[in-house]
Amino acid sequence: MKQRILTGLIGACIVIPCVIFMHYLPFPILIALISAVGVYEIIHAVGCRNKAIYVISIITAAVIPFLFHYHLTDKIPLLPAAVIYTLAYLIIMVLGYSKTTFADAVISLFSTFAVPVSMSMLISLRDVYISYPEKFDKYAGIFLILYSFFAAWGTDIFAYFVGRKLGKHKLCPEISPKKSVEGAIGGILGAIAVSEILFIVFDRFFFTFHTLTWYHILAVTVILSVISMFGDLSASVIKRNHGVKDFGKLLPGHGGVMDRFDSMLFVLPSLYLAVWIIEQI
Repeated sequence: MKQRILTGLIGACIVIPCVIFMHYLPFPILIALISAVGVYEIIHAVGCRNKAIYVISIITAAVIPFLFHYHLTDKIPLLPAAVIYTLAYLIIMVLGYSKTTFADAVISLFSTFAVPVSMSMLISLRDVYISYPEKFDKYAGIFLILYSFFAAWGTDIFAYFVGRKLGKHKLCPEISPKKSVEGAIGGILGAIAVSEILFIVFDRFFFTFHTLTWYHILAVTVILSVISMFGDLSASVIKRNHGVKDFGKLLPGHGGVMDRFDSMLFVLPSLYLAVWIIEQI
């Protein structure tokens, strides 16, 4: 537990400055590093032995966040690029057939897009004031980024401690035996509490939200909290299917990058979608 807390504090010392200076280069660099390491961990976990797949996947995962940062996603013909990239993957699979299964190629291809695009939603949330200039300013971007972490990690933290104290009924024993229904409920309630506090602080001292209200935060947090659990469980499925305990050892007490950010891959795009829906109402 002490090692887990120490790693969390060190991580916070790295992440918080990057969030504060999120409009500058360190922010996309951090996201690119998380994406690249996360993709590597997934490919390694499934047992892929094709080095060419590792190289092309890691490079692509590191590049995608910069496309979001410099607003190049609307200038690059994404569909032709995706077609070319997919063909390249299939060719690599065929050329290295002796050490590459179809599952290796498909999982690697999926994770190469899913991980960096999901993590790059941090940049899209940061730039919400550009997408909706009449409704948001730069403070809103900071709030949404912090809110995503509060919703995801708040769920994880409260579910862990409530589950340890009160957990009696198994949630998904075949996937993750330690998770309980009581822990899940505690995670949702805890995420709601910390998210509402964050909203009140920002609404009172930094930015008056004209389109977001406390009941929006309540409804969205419940959804994000449940989705966060699905993200955590999906990672457990991958690890169980391939016989690994953790995705890596980079973060002592936590495992790998994907062990810490698995739920964020689900929460970030869901939050961006929620903001878009609220803005359409």
